[in-house]
Amino acid sequence: MMFRPLSVFIGSRYTRAKRRNHFISFISLTSLIGLALGVLAMIMVLSVMNGFQREMSARILGMVSHATIIGDQPLDDWQAVAKRLSGHPQIVGMAPVTQLEGMLSFKGSMQPIQISGIDPQAEADVSIVGERLLAGSLDALRPGEFGVIIGVMTARRFGLKLGDKLTLIVPEVSSTPGGVTPRMQRLNVVGVFKVGADLDGSLGMIHRADAAQIHRWTAQQVQGVRLKLSDLYRAPEVAAQLGDLLGEGYRVEDWSYTQGSLFSAMKMEKTMIGLLLMLIVAVAAFNIIATLIMVVADKRADIAILRTLGATPRQIMAVFMVQGSIIGFSGTVIGVVLGVLGALNVSALVSWLEKVSGQHIFSSDVYFISTLPSELRLDDVVLVSAAALTLSFLATLYPAWRAAQTQPAEALRYE
Repeated sequence: MMFRPLSVFIGSRYTRAKRRNHFISFISLTSLIGLALGVLAMIMVLSVMNGFQREMSARILGMVSHATIIGDQPLDDWQAVAKRLSGHPQIVGMAPVTQLEGMLSFKGSMQPIQISGIDPQAEADVSIVGERLLAGSLDALRPGEFGVIIGVMTARRFGLKLGDKLTLIVPEVSSTPGGVTPRMQRLNVVGVFKVGADLDGSLGMIHRADAAQIHRWTAQQVQGVRLKLSDLYRAPEVAAQLGDLLGEGYRVEDWSYTQGSLFSAMKMEKTMIGLLLMLIVAVAAFNIIATLIMVVADKRADIAILRTLGATPRQIMAVFMVQGSIIGFSGTVIGVVLGVLGALNVSALVSWLEKVSGQHIFSSDVYFISTLPSELRLDDVVLVSAAALTLSFLATLYPAWRAAQTQPAEALRYE
């Protein structure tokens, strides 16, 4: 067996021993520190990326329905559809919805907007908007009054406050004596929400009866039914099941149609950042190679003596593999410990930096968040540790092979 106790003993002694060449000791220490910093950075950054994804999931998918049943024709009795779906184990909430797309106009300024016609009483079953209101309430949405709840970014862009009136322009057209003109509807601002995402500037809510009136439907008709699921990541599977259950006349869309690209991009960003940070670990691994090559050159006489005493090339190779692996293991352990501590206390670290620098690093007006989110995951820690240990081990192979090729007679010639 290659790794015999003799090889482990000598390899560990070489790691602790003082060297005649202090530069070798410096490079060895640099390798350990570099590896620790690389592992530390990867764990902390991946945890922050996880935190961002969690926050985005909670905020965006808390507002956007996990799945939506849409009828080919307006639904006269949405509760009948809801009753057919009530037995599905994944569905935990349902509410009616009617969608409108158009433009908001206020004092000459315009912006695109997506309007959701909702039922104020049922909306809490599928959305967190009631918890995110900065002003007003869902109960202020009353049929026939054309009240609207807008996002904080829309309110700031137009300088709106409660009670202000603005105009909704929808692409449907209606014939008038003067010709064909876009349909317009005056809306009254009755609430402002903030979820900390792009929806703050692109979404508005009115009563479903008002949305039906704009569509020229009856007051009870709606476009579809919004669903909240117990496991939102099973939405595509559930959507397929519900489509089969309802049959023709309905289509089922899940959140991956509208928001899937965003979360795919976030996943890709996490992967790319992880690969870039892995370069730090790779540089530390190259330092391990350089360290061991210099150690082999420094220990040529020792290697020759061990060979003359009967040590095999495999044992010599194992000595330096043990030495390099100890450096890699030590750096990885230090990096994991510091990385885990940093990931668990990242908000406190950011607060301390803000206090010391006197600068507010994360402004909620710019980044949608006021603190740095973090979510430590065991699989990330295991993956980073395994990658660091693997690179460290691979870095030992070439120097160890060089040591095993040392010829005793040649090495002792000038000693």
